[in-house]
Amino acid sequence: MKFVGSLRNAIGKGRVKLTVNGADKTIRDLIGVIVEGFPQARRVLIDPELEDPRPNALIIVNGKEISVLNGLETILKDEDEVVFVPVSHGG
Repeated sequence: MKFVGSLRNAIGKGRVKLTVNGADKTIRDLIGVIVEGFPQARRVLIDPELEDPRPNALIIVNGKEISVLNGLETILKDEDEVVFVPVSHGG
């Protein structure tokens, strides 16, 4: 798994290898593992009003953004590369 920009700063690493135990684990499950293992990432990754990471990050699995896959319900397989890219908000 790869983190870019402010997400890398929040995690403290650019790359992390995580195991999500069990069959048919999803992006949603993976995000739960991330915020459990790296609580400081929650404020950067998860939108507090929506309880959803998508307003704050592009999530890419094997080169495809999850919106063209199955969103947060995208099933992960061994060795999938997941990249989290922060979305900048301005006003």
